[in-house]
Amino acid sequence: MDMETVKLSQIVEKLAPELSPFLTSMEMNMDIVLRDGIDLLRPADVMEIVEFSICNKQKNGLLH
Repeated sequence: MDMETVKLSQIVEKLAPELSPFLTSMEMNMDIVLRDGIDLLRPADVMEIVEFSICNKQKNGLLH
């Protein structure tokens, strides 16, 4: 298992560039830790990662 940290923008650009216009620069710049690396991601995984990342960021924003 190779852990890899990438920016959300790398994931989106590689697997779902059509999502790019809907994400802010702050969202695109978020660090994402991938358990098995970016090469094993499927396009279906991207939407789940984007949704989780945005929801998690918004939840953390409300706590401050």
